[in-house]
Amino acid sequence: MSPAWPDRAAWGTATSLRAWQAAALKKYVEDAPRDFLAVATPGAGKTTFALTVAADLLGRRVIDRITIVAPTEHLKVQWAEAAARAGIPIDPTYSAGQGKTSKDFVGVAVTYAGVGVNPLAHRIRTERFKTLVILDEVHHAGDALSWGEGVREAFEPAARRLALTGTPFRSDVNPIPFVTYAPGNDGIPRSVADYTYGYADALADHVVRPVLFLAYSGEMQWRTRAGDEIAARLGEPLTKDLTAQALRTALDPQGSWMPAVLEAADTRLTEVRRHVPDAGGLVIASDQDSARAYAKLLKAITGASPVVVLSDEKQASKKIAKFTDSDDRWMVAVRMVSEGVDVPRLAVGVWATTTSTPLFFAQAVGRFVRARKRGETASVFLPSVPGLLQFASEMEVERDHVLGRKISDEGDIFAAEEALVAAANASESASDELDMSFEALGSQATFDHVLYDGAAFGHAGEVHVGSDEEMDFLGIPGLLEPDQVKELLHHRQSERASKQAQKQRSQSAEQRHTPEPAVSTHEQLAVLRRELNGLVAAWHHRTGQAHGITHAALRKECGGPAAATATADQLHARIDRLREWAVGTS
Repeated sequence: MSPAWPDRAAWGTATSLRAWQAAALKKYVEDAPRDFLAVATPGAGKTTFALTVAADLLGRRVIDRITIVAPTEHLKVQWAEAAARAGIPIDPTYSAGQGKTSKDFVGVAVTYAGVGVNPLAHRIRTERFKTLVILDEVHHAGDALSWGEGVREAFEPAARRLALTGTPFRSDVNPIPFVTYAPGNDGIPRSVADYTYGYADALADHVVRPVLFLAYSGEMQWRTRAGDEIAARLGEPLTKDLTAQALRTALDPQGSWMPAVLEAADTRLTEVRRHVPDAGGLVIASDQDSARAYAKLLKAITGASPVVVLSDEKQASKKIAKFTDSDDRWMVAVRMVSEGVDVPRLAVGVWATTTSTPLFFAQAVGRFVRARKRGETASVFLPSVPGLLQFASEMEVERDHVLGRKISDEGDIFAAEEALVAAANASESASDELDMSFEALGSQATFDHVLYDGAAFGHAGEVHVGSDEEMDFLGIPGLLEPDQVKELLHHRQSERASKQAQKQRSQSAEQRHTPEPAVSTHEQLAVLRRELNGLVAAWHHRTGQAHGITHAALRKECGGPAAATATADQLHARIDRLREWAVGTS
C-alpha cells in the first residue's frame, strides 16, 4: 500500500497492493457487482487491480474463464505477460475464427476491433463459461458504432464485467456499453464510476510522478497556397487553421524549432539521468516520415541512433520491450506508445505531433508518470499552443463521459447543432485541405515557461535556447518531492528576477553618470522628420487621409514652414499634436 493508506505505512514497508487498489478491491468484494467501472489515472496500476480481482473470483469459483479486451495487439501481449506473473495463463493469440484455445489457458486477450468483427463467436464463448470480461480503456468501445454494438452483443451474457479507464471520456452522445449514466445537476447524463482515483490523489500518494511541462514558443514563417507569406509567434491568439499551420511549421524537421527543442530535451534527460541512470526519453511524432527525420536529428545531437517504433511494423512490440529493458536514451514513436504501453523508465517526453485532443493528451502524458521510487519527476516538452497548455494545466481535473447537452428551452433549439459544430472544430479534420494549404519556410525556438501544478513559472523577456535562463529549469534535479519541485521553481524564478532587477539598476546608474554624446543639429532634425513622417503614415492607415493633407493641417494648427525647413521646436509641436489626435480618436 502507499503511504496514504490510513495506517501511514513507511515507504518500502507496504504490502503488494497500493492503497487505492486495496480500497477498490474491498469495495468490489463487498458489493459483488455484475458491472464495475474503475477510473484510475495512467500509471496508477489498473492492470494489477484487475488481475487481483480476477484471481479472487477464480479462487472463489465465481468465474471459470476470463476475456480481456484491449485497444491494440501490443496491449494484448502486455496483458498476457502481466497475467502470467500473477499466475493466470492468458492466450493473446486467440481469434474468434479458431473457436477453441489450449486447455492450459484460463482466458484469452482480444481487441475491440476483433470483437466488432465477430461478436457472435465471442458471445458463444461467453455463454459457455462463467466469464469475467475485463474491458481495458473501455472508452474505446465508443470508437466506432460497430465496436460498441459488438461489445454489448458479445459480453451481455458475462457473469462479471470489469471496465477500466485512465483517460478522459469522449464528449459524444454514444453511451459506452455496461457503463452506468446518471443526470448531473444540469440534467445532462454523465458516467458514474464505482471507484475513482485521479492524478491529484495519485500524486499525493507518491504513486505517480509530478510532471513539468516545458513550453516552447518562437517565430514561425510559412507560405499559404495563395502565395502569401505569413509570420506569427507560436502561442499567440490565431484562428484555428493558422494555429494548426504554425504548429506544423514548428514541427517541421527542416526548421530550427525541432532541433532546438530536441537538444533542450536531451539536456534535460542528461540532468535527470544524474539521479535516475536508466531514465529514457520519448518523442511522439505525427507520422513515419517525421519520426525518421527526428531520429536523424537525435543521432546528430547524441551520437547514438534512437529506437524508432512505427505503428505498422511487425516488430514494434519487440522494439518497445527491448527499449524497456535497456538503458538507451531515446525512442521515437508514431502513436504506438500512446496508451497502456508500460515503459516505466520513460521520464522525458517531446510532444511532436499535431494530434491535440484531451483523450490523446492524457494517454500520451500517462506514459511518463509511472513512479518507480519516490522523488522521480517527469518532464514533457510542449509547443506553446493554447489547447495543449490548457490540457497541461488541467492535469488534475477529473472528467466523466457526458452524453450531449441538455436543451433547456425553445431558445436552445440549436444546441444539438452547436454541439456538432464544436465537435467538428475540435477534430483534427476541421480543415480538409489543411495539408496542402501552406509550406513551412522557417522556425526559431524560444523558451516560454514551465507549467507545474497548474501554475506557470518563467522569466521576463525572451529566453533564448541554450541560455542560463533556460538552464534554470532544464537543470532541475531528477529526484525531488512534489513540494520541493514547486519550491525550487519559485526560487529560481525569483532569484533570476532579482538578478535582472539588479542589472537594470546598475545599467541605469551607469547611464546617469555617462554624459550623452553630442548630436549635431542636422542629425537631430533628421530624426525628428523621420518620427513625424512615421506618425503621418500611421495616421493615414488609421483614417485614410492623404499624407499631404495631414501635413497641411499640422502646419495650419502649429504654424511654421514645410517639414523640410521647419525648426526642431516646430517639428516637436507637430509630433505632439498628431499624438493628441491619435489619442482623441482611440
